[in-house]
Amino acid sequence: MNKYGINVPKGVAVSSIDEVKEAVKSAFPNENELVVKSQILAGGRGLGTFQNGFKGGVHIVKADQVEDIAGKMLGQILVTKQTGPQGKVVSKVYLCEKLSLVNEMYFAITLDRKTAGPLIIACSKGGTSIEDLAEKYPDMIIKVPVDVFKGITDEDAARVVDGLAPKVANRNDSIEQVKKLYKLFCECDCTLLEVAAAKADLNYIGLDGEIGCMVNGAGLAMATMDIIKLHGGTPANFLDVGGNASEGQVVEAFKILTSDDKVKAILVNIFGGIMKCDVIASGIVNAAKQVALKVPVVVRLEGTNVDQGKRILKESGMTLITAEDLDDAAEKAVKAASK
Repeated sequence: MNKYGINVPKGVAVSSIDEVKEAVKSAFPNENELVVKSQILAGGRGLGTFQNGFKGGVHIVKADQVEDIAGKMLGQILVTKQTGPQGKVVSKVYLCEKLSLVNEMYFAITLDRKTAGPLIIACSKGGTSIEDLAEKYPDMIIKVPVDVFKGITDEDAARVVDGLAPKVANRNDSIEQVKKLYKLFCECDCTLLEVAAAKADLNYIGLDGEIGCMVNGAGLAMATMDIIKLHGGTPANFLDVGGNASEGQVVEAFKILTSDDKVKAILVNIFGGIMKCDVIASGIVNAAKQVALKVPVVVRLEGTNVDQGKRILKESGMTLITAEDLDDAAEKAVKAASK
């Protein structure tokens, strides 16, 4: 956000207690209080609860307490309204300076099917539990559709700012901030799962179904989604790992699939040409060690090193549903997702 000229508090992301100590010394030498924020791809962190019993994924603390609070978050599972009961592991926390609040507002940009383009959603009463606020007081929610071809206009941004009615901020400056946020949204392609996929060099498009798909090759991916529909299911995504994915990319692909709360079953469909089945199998096994697989996984492997791949899966001790061909795999995935 700093790169796009957006006003944000100074902050540092850290992933270990040693990094916490260093950040407090080097980045915040004169701060008496800091904000410690759990970093997960889900909302509701402030009101969340860790499985270790610690309450709250966001805390304002004295500088000498930061290490203790961060230690209760790092490596722990945080459960919020949006994570589901399984929660998400906090691998990083964000330390930032504490500012005095004048307004607490809500601002988001999403993609809206009705208008076939970006939609800015804002509310003058922000902070925690925005979902509850929207349900109780829907008239307070500001919605401004943006023409995808024209981009955001001064009038669009002004509607957002006037609806928020900040107490002390300059109106023109606020309009420019909204426009910069929209620019960031477009240029960084800011949809969470797609950002994660792009970093791992994977081709991912989110859909609305319940069967997560991991396939190699766009053509096979399209065929997989079609046959899922043929058997009465709905794909949750298009995820092509490509023809030469590494084991690490397969692990990242599984993390993306399991982070989607809509997914009730996962179908892995690999036809190994350049892509080797044993690499896929090793990736699946390693992914299972890093993420909690709460849904059934159907695997269909065929092609290069298929016997080695099947042996790796068999010896892993994982509970997998194997399939002999694409039709069999899709049928089993639809059945598994319906349970």
